[in-house]
Amino acid sequence: MATEHHDVPDELIARFAARAPAYDRSGEIATDNLDDLNRAGFLALAVPREQGGAGIGLRQMTRIVAQVAGGDPSTALILAMQYLQTLGVALSRTWAEDVKTGVFDSIVQNGALINALRVEPELGTPSRGGIPATRVRLRDGIWRLTGRKIFSTGSSALRWGIVWGATDEAMPRIGQILVPLDLPGVRIEKSWHQMGMRATGSDTFVFDDVEIPERYLVNLIPVDSGSPETPGLATWHALLIAALYDAVARSARDWLIGFLHDRVPSALGQPLATLPRFHAVLGEIDGMLLANEALLERGLTREDMGLSDGPEASQIKRLVTENAIAAVARAVEVTGNPGLSQDHALERHYRNVLCGRIHSPQADVVLEMAGRMVLEPK
Repeated sequence: MATEHHDVPDELIARFAARAPAYDRSGEIATDNLDDLNRAGFLALAVPREQGGAGIGLRQMTRIVAQVAGGDPSTALILAMQYLQTLGVALSRTWAEDVKTGVFDSIVQNGALINALRVEPELGTPSRGGIPATRVRLRDGIWRLTGRKIFSTGSSALRWGIVWGATDEAMPRIGQILVPLDLPGVRIEKSWHQMGMRATGSDTFVFDDVEIPERYLVNLIPVDSGSPETPGLATWHALLIAALYDAVARSARDWLIGFLHDRVPSALGQPLATLPRFHAVLGEIDGMLLANEALLERGLTREDMGLSDGPEASQIKRLVTENAIAAVARAVEVTGNPGLSQDHALERHYRNVLCGRIHSPQADVVLEMAGRMVLEPK
């Protein structure tokens, strides 16, 4: 792994923050943010060194994603998925080397974006089990893909999709199908109308009898033979997502500090920042963010030491996102109408941070798994 640090320039973060309100209102992907990141070399950092990237590890990914999230968390989520899926390809033992090289070259040379396309209307998230309705069928020697994938972060900005699908063979195989998203039969339906993280463009992909080269059936295994997922990737996902939503809460904190200094009620004659009540509120928020910092550092340190712990990382994700939500909610609570006004960033931060709960692993799964590990006989 690379050892040098890659920090996002303050100028870029400020630029992303300035653009964020308009993209939040329009619900469009901030492609100019992605172009800026590409020009600065950030889209290819997770590509292995021998393939032209920097081979960055989880700690650096987390730092970069959090920095970008301080400007625009929607852009940060697209970048986080870029890093995770690039890493998954690099670590995979099933992908053919020539296919890997083709993906990596497109990222390094053209800033191509990649993401997994997994969730379906009926199936929901594959992390809860089940066989996808998206199927790849062999007809007259040609593999053809048909299905729908919802909540596809990055949608129209993506070059590659790693589609979670199944074969229609007598003994089905399940797993990953690499799809160049400019192929005939691939289209996007606008379906992302959420209240938060609106600029992720998490729309629906429709695959209508798409011809897939056989070499792009990259990772398919029998349904009953385990998981085809790259080991450890779920742990990295949990920590990256936690860091992103913690960064949203820190942006809300910064907004609150500015508001309390600037707000001078006529009856008070001095800023709200002088009142003990608000000192206590900031102390409460900072306590939650301090706990987040400690939790994230624990998770990253264990990864640095090679002690990957999926259940603990899942708990860290749950705790950090809940702390982040509580911190932003507290800021909204004490600012009243200004905190819920679309004229102020805090309202957007609140809508965005609530989305932390819906990312896998979700709280009920995390808690059930943690309790089962404690109570099962050793």
